[in-house]
Amino acid sequence: MQIIPVASGKGGVGKSLLSANLSIALGQAGKKVVMADLDLGASNLHLVIGQHTVPAASLGAWLTDHGNFEDIISPTEYENVSFIAGDSQIPGLTSLKPSQRTKLVRNFQHIDADYLVLDLGAGTHQIILDMFLLSPQGIVVTAPTVTATLNGYLFLKNAVFRLMYTTYKKGTPGFSQLEKLRKDSTSLQRLYIPKLVEALQKTDPENTELFISRMKAFRPRLIMNMIDDPKDADKAQRIRRSCSQYLGLEIEHLGIMYRDSLQDKALASQLPILVYKPQAVLSQAIYRIAEKILASEQRSFDQAYEAGSEGSDSFLIAEEEANDDYDYKLSGIDDLVGSGTLSVGELAETIKTQQYELTQLKKENLLLKSKIVQAVSQGFKI
Repeated sequence: MQIIPVASGKGGVGKSLLSANLSIALGQAGKKVVMADLDLGASNLHLVIGQHTVPAASLGAWLTDHGNFEDIISPTEYENVSFIAGDSQIPGLTSLKPSQRTKLVRNFQHIDADYLVLDLGAGTHQIILDMFLLSPQGIVVTAPTVTATLNGYLFLKNAVFRLMYTTYKKGTPGFSQLEKLRKDSTSLQRLYIPKLVEALQKTDPENTELFISRMKAFRPRLIMNMIDDPKDADKAQRIRRSCSQYLGLEIEHLGIMYRDSLQDKALASQLPILVYKPQAVLSQAIYRIAEKILASEQRSFDQAYEAGSEGSDSFLIAEEEANDDYDYKLSGIDDLVGSGTLSVGELAETIKTQQYELTQLKKENLLLKSKIVQAVSQGFKI
C-alpha cells in the first residue's frame, strides 16, 4: 500500500478538493483506495464527495469509543473508493494523545488498499508533519499567492527539521547539538540545512549519514493550484530552487491546476468535479496528476525510520510564542527573496500580512496561557 499524505502550509488552497478527486481518479484506474479526513475539528472532505453529514462511524467516534477500526472504513458510491470520515465536533489532530497517534498510525499502516490518501489539516504542527512523513512522497498543495507560496515553503522546511529531529535520537551528539541550536531559535531558523549538516557531520558522523540517506529518499511532490495565468506556474519552480538551495531538498513538480469556475458549481451540486464534468480543465489536470502517481516508482524510508518516535518533546519549529512564529516566517521570506521567488512588491504585501498574523497569534497565545494557568490552578495535569 502506498500512503499519500496531502498537506498545505495554509488553508483554502484546494487540499480537500485534490484529495477527494485524486482518490476517485485512482479508483477509476482500478486501484483500491481509502481516503481519510484527518482535518479533525474542521472536517469537510465528506462535503466534497457529496455526503451531507459526517457518518456515525467516523474517526472521531473511533478515537472516543475505540472499537474495530475496519468499521469506520465506509464504502462510497465511487468505484473502488472507501472513506474514513473525520469529525468537526471533536478537537483537532493536534490534540491527540501520543498513544492515540501511535494507534492511529498502526491502523493506517495495516489498511487493505493500494492507496491510502490522507487529507491533513493545514499548518505545521508536529503531528501533521509526522503524518506527512509517513511517506517520503507526500503532496504539498499551494497557490501562486504570496502567502500560500511562503507557507508552502515553510511547511517543507518544517518537514525537513522534523525528519532531522527524528533521526538524531536523544543522547546522541547530534541531538545535543540540535538542542543547543534550538535554544537560539533565530540562528537555527536562519541556518541553511546543508551548512547545518556539515556541522553535524563533524559532531555525529554516523547519524548524519543516516539523515543524508533519508533526505535522498525524501521526495515531496508539489502541486500549484488556483493558477490563472501560465506565468503563475513559475512559482513552483522557484519553490523548488529555494528548497534545493536552502534545505538541501529535491522536490518533484507533480502538476498545476487552473482555477475553474465549474468547481464551485460542482461543490454546490455536492459532486466531485471529476463526476460533475470529467472534461473540465480542472478534471483533466487531476487525471494527469493521477497518471503520474500511478506511473511513479514508490519510495520508502529505511526500515528503522518511525515518524515521531523521538524528539517529540523538544521539536518546537512551529514556535508557541507569537514573536518566534513571526521570526520564523521572516526567515522563510529571506530564503524566498534570496532565490528570487518574491519581488519587492510581493515582499511588501507579505510583511503587511505577517503583521496582521502576528497580532492574531499574540491574542491566541494570551488565551492559551490563561487557560493553562487556570487548569494548573485547578490541579489538572498538562
